[in-house]
Amino acid sequence: MAVRPYWRGYLKLSLVNCQVTLTPATTEGEKLRFHTLNRKTGDRIYTRYIDGVSGKTVEDDDQVKAYPKGEDDYVILEQEELDSVQLESARTIDIDSFVDADTIEWVYYDSPYFVVPADDVGEEAFTVIREAMTNSDVVGISRLVIGGRERAVMLQPWDKGIVLWTLRYGDEVRDEDEYFKSVKGAKPDTKMLDMVGQIIEDRTVAWSDSMVKDPVQDRLLEIIKSKKATKRKAKAKDEPEVDLEPQSNVIDLMAALKKSLENKAEPVKKSR
Repeated sequence: MAVRPYWRGYLKLSLVNCQVTLTPATTEGEKLRFHTLNRKTGDRIYTRYIDGVSGKTVEDDDQVKAYPKGEDDYVILEQEELDSVQLESARTIDIDSFVDADTIEWVYYDSPYFVVPADDVGEEAFTVIREAMTNSDVVGISRLVIGGRERAVMLQPWDKGIVLWTLRYGDEVRDEDEYFKSVKGAKPDTKMLDMVGQIIEDRTVAWSDSMVKDPVQDRLLEIIKSKKATKRKAKAKDEPEVDLEPQSNVIDLMAALKKSLENKAEPVKKSR
């Protein structure tokens, strides 16, 4: 069942514009959620904002945003001041540039949203923008205020609609060279490379969303169904002992590859 749009505004390219809606492309609605209880009383525990000095609960109306200048030195920002810096991107996705579709590294991708026309009137303009990007094999770059924060966004043609990805800022993405510099660039053994290539070929199948099912959630649901609801206080259990001794992982790589090929299952039929 379709959910209500998260955002409504305009998609604009030069003088062409149309009304669109934005809806999150992902959901955690099916994800198991747990309450935290007081083990002794069985009562629910709630999160509260507590004054760091008095220890008293702070009501919503008394909570205010502040920027720390130094120790115990803050600049308070009222909601009106925060709202005053909202840009045009709060209501309009103005595509100001395009880049080749395969040039943005996936590590910059953050959250996806479905973009569709808000009404029949704007569908023609929406379709023209989407198809022109598809024909040129490009994605659009713009900015949009989401959740009170302006984000760089990418617009990607997708089927009959557009997927908008919020993009991480450059200072949020770590430099891979700092982590990969210790990896030696030696060429692998040709025979081993061929053997791994054979294993990859044997295990190559068509993509299916069943590959990303959550087996942990399924097992948790089985446990929950097997338990009877009770209002009795939960009893404390002894913590299981955990073996922290490191396990030996020293193997003969060539022998392991040969064994993998010898024990391979029946080849998987590949989808055409």
